[in-house]
Amino acid sequence: MSEAADRVFLNGEVHTLAEPDATHEAVAVRDGEVVRLGRTYDVEFLAGADTDVVDLAGRTLLPGFIDAHTHLTTVGRSLVHADLSAADSPADAVELLAERAAEVEGEVGQGGDGSSDPDPATEWVLGYGYDESTWEEKRYLTRTDLDRVSTDRPVAAFREDMHVAAVNGVALDRFDDALERVPDETVPTDDAGDPTGVLLESAIDPIYEAVEPGVAGTRSAVEAGLELCAERGVTGFHDMVRDSHAPRVYRDLDAAGELTARVRINYWTDHLDAVREVGLATNAGSAFIETGAIKSFTDGSFGGRTAKLSEPYADDPDETGQWVIEPDELRDWVREATAAGYQFTAHAIGDGAIRATLDAYEEVAAGDPGEDRHRIEHVELADDDAIDRIAETGVVASVQPNFLKWARSDGLYESRLGEERTAETNRYREMLDAGVRLAFGSDGMPMDPLLGVHHAVNAPAEGQRLSVIEALRAYTRGAAYAGFDEDRLGTVEPGKRADFVVLEESPWEDPTAIRDVDVAMTVVDGEVVHDAR
Repeated sequence: MSEAADRVFLNGEVHTLAEPDATHEAVAVRDGEVVRLGRTYDVEFLAGADTDVVDLAGRTLLPGFIDAHTHLTTVGRSLVHADLSAADSPADAVELLAERAAEVEGEVGQGGDGSSDPDPATEWVLGYGYDESTWEEKRYLTRTDLDRVSTDRPVAAFREDMHVAAVNGVALDRFDDALERVPDETVPTDDAGDPTGVLLESAIDPIYEAVEPGVAGTRSAVEAGLELCAERGVTGFHDMVRDSHAPRVYRDLDAAGELTARVRINYWTDHLDAVREVGLATNAGSAFIETGAIKSFTDGSFGGRTAKLSEPYADDPDETGQWVIEPDELRDWVREATAAGYQFTAHAIGDGAIRATLDAYEEVAAGDPGEDRHRIEHVELADDDAIDRIAETGVVASVQPNFLKWARSDGLYESRLGEERTAETNRYREMLDAGVRLAFGSDGMPMDPLLGVHHAVNAPAEGQRLSVIEALRAYTRGAAYAGFDEDRLGTVEPGKRADFVVLEESPWEDPTAIRDVDVAMTVVDGEVVHDAR
């Protein structure tokens, strides 16, 4: 007689997303592992006296979503501080920041310790996630805007891509010396030669360092982010970590049995020596925390006109973007990390940056880039040659389908690139057809896999558009592959870990409304971490 299951899910529509996809009515879980799939009649035989029986009542069960590229502490901070993604105009953003400023005033004395190194949560007024491309007044926030929030406290507002920020006069004065040492083009000035308060790329680094929370503040942000993960069906994510207490927080939560999603930590190149010295090899870790890749930048973003292009920007004929990391330096990092046995991943958005990244992988990788599972993050403007090279080398394209919101008529891509190049962005259909391995993530803009799936299925250009199952696979098994986890995650099959998302409606029922589908349950390692039924 078979041993009873810990939990059974009955009377549902279970999609394995394996190849080929099989549909079942029920699934049984024991010790965090899938032990049986089949008809409800067959699976319910594994229900014993202590088995938790979950009636799906016709709902759709899928493998849990794996976000292959996010910044969980930033996601969490947008929930703790001002969430500027809700702003419809500069005035709205200022109003949200003013509300946060009032909250900060109320928190003074509660979170600060009175030291010379005050808690940024009780000193700064911070906002995250604004996107001026959706506003009628398509401009960045400036010093003038943020001076309306406060002339006593430092104020910073981060664009959702985190490659553009705005600060008020207090912050500009405080960081005057640091900003003198960054490239001139990263600190735009007005006609009088005064800083506008807009900061680009490396000019934002002093602000990031100043507002980085301590361990307690990081834990608050991580816990808020994990709660959102559970609500959105995210059972695992690849976090891009730099100068943060997040790795410590994740390990503390794991040791306490309180980590509600699996974490793969990708460390920045400036941490390479440290992770190598303490023995954090790629894929080392526990069932819930793994060390991932060594990560680098190449270029910036389209929002900041700093993505590196081979042809000028449509709205600035003198500009082709910026190297955040020069190609020669990138090759050196790839050489060193790969020789040490690490997976490598590089942020590359413009066609010039994508080309430089592939050059580095092909020229200096110690082994086969495909075997090492080197990755390119974003891959927003890849030409035909780049797509062929990505497929041939086996490099993983870690992409963000929610960015397709910018591919609509009059969107950010069209203003920056023009109509013709807009249709050449985010070419998921053509990548998949060429044999490229796709891994979907959100970059936290926002962290919402169903929104990303919706955009991929309903993309404006044929070369961008995927079927429902293709998009779901990129957010599950594709992301699992990018993290060397395809043998235990990414599909619903016996022997795999029981990481599931249960949806109120089938995404196949109305593909034009996938973004409106609600998450009913999220299950991680067989345990229910979210139940909204």
